[in-house]
Amino acid sequence: MKFKDYYKILGVKDNADIKEIKKAYRKLALKFHPDVSAQDNAEEQFKEVAEAYEILKDDAKRAEYDNIKKNGGKADPFGASSDWTSQSHADANQYSEADFSDFFNQAFGGSGGRSRSRSAYGNDSDLFKGQDIEMEVPLFLEDSAAGISKNIEFIMPVLSSGQVQQIKKSLKVKIPQGTKDGERIRLKGQGSPGSGDQLNGDLYLHIRLVPHPFFDVQGSNILLTVPLMPWEAALGTKLSVPTLYGKIQLNIPPNSRSGQKLRIKGKGLKDKLSQGDMFAILNIDIPPTTSEESKTLWEQLSKAESYNPRKDWSEM
Repeated sequence: MKFKDYYKILGVKDNADIKEIKKAYRKLALKFHPDVSAQDNAEEQFKEVAEAYEILKDDAKRAEYDNIKKNGGKADPFGASSDWTSQSHADANQYSEADFSDFFNQAFGGSGGRSRSRSAYGNDSDLFKGQDIEMEVPLFLEDSAAGISKNIEFIMPVLSSGQVQQIKKSLKVKIPQGTKDGERIRLKGQGSPGSGDQLNGDLYLHIRLVPHPFFDVQGSNILLTVPLMPWEAALGTKLSVPTLYGKIQLNIPPNSRSGQKLRIKGKGLKDKLSQGDMFAILNIDIPPTTSEESKTLWEQLSKAESYNPRKDWSEM
């Protein structure tokens, strides 16, 4: 199998943290996403970027990939063959990694083919029933918040005169508001046609949310890390913060602490039944450099303030 350098594909260093990896993926996804890119090879580029992110976002998969890379792009030399598949990747097909490269499929448990069939022609129990087809659909978090209609294309196997032909099919599908990462949408009868009076197969869309540079998702709730200067946390302040529905003013109470969560009701993902909230997670930050004047003020503060956050250590 031909080794693929996922770090090079995303344009990050080998020691990049998850924040850098997410940021790089987001940037490239915006560039190559088939919905917005006019480049001829945008879909192939997007799949390559998605493949790299699929491995590097996961600590366990990334560790195994790093071992392969250290071994010159080959699988584990201690007894593993070139078509080695890790048991830890038994769920690797949840996002139709069939779209990914031979390297991914051999090393991380993917399977071949553009679209995956749930029942093959020739299976006695479903001999004349149309095939079900599954495909991955990348979705931006902003589009999930609003709900959108997307044009999708996929390859559909069709049985004609005893031969299976691969036919390209296009559909415009509605992605409901509040659709979450990993959700599976069924489009009844949009798979391969059945023979005679048998039912057509179905089309299943596997939703993959493209990581956002600011927001994380927890169920229907949205998480936003809000960096604060120490004096903003101590004295309180009012900030303009982004949400999926536009900017709002957020009051930071005095004596706020790092890790404290402020709930912003109704600014999470909305579906037919409910709407989540947004949680602002406060994170106290320190300026990277300190002037002589600032250093003097910090020293004065250290002498004036008697609070000791480590007082419990004295009891050990």
